[in-house]
Amino acid sequence: MASRLARPLSIPAEDDLDPFEAMFALTDPVRRAIVHSIAQEPGTACSDSDFGVSKSALTRHRRVLRESEIIKQEVDGNRHRNWLRSEELDRIFPGLMDLVLREHDAALPKSDEAGSGAS
Repeated sequence: MASRLARPLSIPAEDDLDPFEAMFALTDPVRRAIVHSIAQEPGTACSDSDFGVSKSALTRHRRVLRESEIIKQEVDGNRHRNWLRSEELDRIFPGLMDLVLREHDAALPKSDEAGSGAS
């Protein structure tokens, strides 16, 4: 029986980037959370995180991100490690990833600051 990782991952060439696929990939909040997580910890394995969806849904989200060239995945033993393709994206869409990450950070719930400055 072949390993589930026996089939090589498809990693599109930079010239094959479709701007509409990239923008579509970033419309989903779970995929934006995955992108944010990878930006915070490059090289993380797929199994190291939980985004409130099933494993199969996470696999699909990561495949959409990989096929739209937002991330690259590499096989490391029986795990997939993930990196943003920031340099390639910045050449084609300057500032896009910075905007996506900044907007994701802004949408995160803020910690309670009620105790500061009140007397």
